[in-house]
Amino acid sequence: MILEINDLVKHYDDGKEIVKAVDHVNLVVNKGEFVAIVGKSGSGKSTLLNLMGGLDRPDSGEVIISGENIFQLKDDQLAAFRRQKIGFIFQSYNLIPSLNVWENIVLPIGLDNRKVNVNLVEGILETIGLQDRKHSLPSELSGGQQQRVAIARAIAAEPAIILADEPTGNLDTKTELEVMSLLKNSVDKFGQTLLLITHDESIAQMADSIVHIEDGRVV
Repeated sequence: MILEINDLVKHYDDGKEIVKAVDHVNLVVNKGEFVAIVGKSGSGKSTLLNLMGGLDRPDSGEVIISGENIFQLKDDQLAAFRRQKIGFIFQSYNLIPSLNVWENIVLPIGLDNRKVNVNLVEGILETIGLQDRKHSLPSELSGGQQQRVAIARAIAAEPAIILADEPTGNLDTKTELEVMSLLKNSVDKFGQTLLLITHDESIAQMADSIVHIEDGRVV
């Protein structure tokens, strides 16, 4: 078991009513599993992902990753834990424009003062088909290529778990399927655990299991 969520709650007051973004959620994910989290817009998927990744703190409940109850950590400890144990892939790629492909991929490892596993990064670049573009800047790449770099960055840090929030939302259908099969192959090949938010049923069907979220609850 790599991830355990116990009775997780996050409510917001939007000025008119209390929004139950995450409402007493329980979830267990095993190492190496690919889990798709699906639900309509506003169902609480992104809030849940932010809590799982320690980007936000809950009102109550636990998120346990690799045996560590992350909300018992202080802010600076949590930031270090995130860098070491959690890989993020967002819809907006979040690449640094002034760094080339290789530099973007190894940046989180350097921030953590860890040694770059050059063979691993080369292997990932080969897997995602960007070995010949490692000196290119993000502006020289297509959207699909930029998202592949974001995937490579998440995998290269060798996290316990990868969290992806609508990672193909900005891509056309053909590129979306290419990027998704690449992501699935990469996590299989490098033994990663993947939780992916999507509203696209065809993408969800690629997962080992599907979790449906409605009004902040697992249904």
